[in-house]
Amino acid sequence: MPRPPSAHLRPLAAAFAALLVCAAGGQPPAATPPVLPQATCADAIRLALRDLKVPVEGVEPRALRDNFDEMRGERRHGALDIEAPRGTPVLAVDKGTIAKLFLSKEGGLTIYEFDSGGSYAYYYAHLDRYAEGLTEGKSVARGDTIGYVGTSGNAAVDGPHLHFTIYKLGPAKRWWEGTPINPFPILRARLEENR
Repeated sequence: MPRPPSAHLRPLAAAFAALLVCAAGGQPPAATPPVLPQATCADAIRLALRDLKVPVEGVEPRALRDNFDEMRGERRHGALDIEAPRGTPVLAVDKGTIAKLFLSKEGGLTIYEFDSGGSYAYYYAHLDRYAEGLTEGKSVARGDTIGYVGTSGNAAVDGPHLHFTIYKLGPAKRWWEGTPINPFPILRARLEENR
């Protein structure tokens, strides 16, 4: 069995994997409305170099399933569903700021975390509850518990999971508006268990 690369090489390996996915045409998603920025292979590589954490405690990258492009009725899913028992901690994938805590019909209890540069939003949905003390404007570190897996919104009551995606933000930096980027190849490229 191959050994995982040392910690300092892991982001480089993930970036290389993202580049291979881009070259094969699997990333980024199709064209977006002109008011939003186009997600590019460079975005996937930048994100892979950050060594993003799998956002559900105890879930290994090899357990992820790419359901980003699955159809849900007439629309593309546009996110990963990461199954876990209700109440499993949801972790910040990167350092950043909590931009919005929001309750929506479809996503239920949601969190929008902006990365430290304000280029990307990490979207966490169907939460059971937020972590104690989580507020809009709060800075978070990679791996901080920010919420707990649940079934809020339109999630099936018997199917707790985290609905997670990455958005490339436009110049206005609106939490509700961005171009979705498939997190699967970025997270799956991590070659070791969650840290």
